Amino acid sequence: MTLVPLLMLALLLAQTPVRPGSSPQAASPDPDMPRPIAARDTVFIEEMTWLEVRDAMRAGKTTAIVATGGVEMNGPYLAAGKHNYILRATTEAIARTLGNALVAPIVGFVPEGDIDPPSGQMRYPSTISVTGPTFEALLIDIASSLKSHGFEHIILIGDSGGNQAGMKAVAEKLSANWAGAKTTIHFIPEYYDYPGVSAWVERQGIKEEDEGHHDDYGITVQMMLVDPELVRMEERVAAGRFSINGVPLAPLDRTLATARRLVDWRAAVTVEAIQRTLGRPR
Repeated sequence: MTLVPLLMLALLLAQTPVRPGSSPQAASPDPDMPRPIAARDTVFIEEMTWLEVRDAMRAGKTTAIVATGGVEMNGPYLAAGKHNYILRATTEAIARTLGNALVAPIVGFVPEGDIDPPSGQMRYPSTISVTGPTFEALLIDIASSLKSHGFEHIILIGDSGGNQAGMKAVAEKLSANWAGAKTTIHFIPEYYDYPGVSAWVERQGIKEEDEGHHDDYGITVQMMLVDPELVRMEERVAAGRFSINGVPLAPLDRTLATARRLVDWRAAVTVEAIQRTLGRPR
């Protein structure tokens, strides 16, 4: 190719934008550029801009909560993402009670049983499972990303029984690998205490009769606090089934008030365990 066509090609490429509305600097802005607007009041990293996360960390929010949920078969009225939705309520309460924490995107894919042949929850449609090694590898990469960004403490909590061993193993492995580093990682088993949740519900004067579902009052009301339709409120009211284990879920305001107290109680228990683990005063 002669020199003139080469020059014409170079000129054409120079005039062609990378994509509409972008600039050569778009992918690498100044890390210290000022934030042009006020920050949104949220603790969820995925809802924040990178500038909001940066400034929150500079202001002292250097603890990151990594929570694992799951997608599985539940009671006949509950959305399959039950654990993920409950974590939406509890992690926000934990982060705001701590005052110095942000919440990483909730890990929705966890071990739920063998995939082929299916076992455990995998025997039912809606369930998505991952192997134990996949789950642990994902947590390691998430935690390592947060460490790279400068978070000082990474807190692992899980809302399902099958998640606990993997999270504990990851915390132990990374604690050994990160010995002497600025970042620490901790698994907090106290968060997953559903016998404690059942006892709390009983202390409110609520008596349940087991209906044989993968569901109970504590589970249902925590989901309702996020969105009543996650437990099919409208459809259950129409079918005359707006109750669980013999406990009415109406009136809605009363149920949501109970749910808020339950979530706040779970947050208080978890925060106390976190502070104790980190050697901080309550």
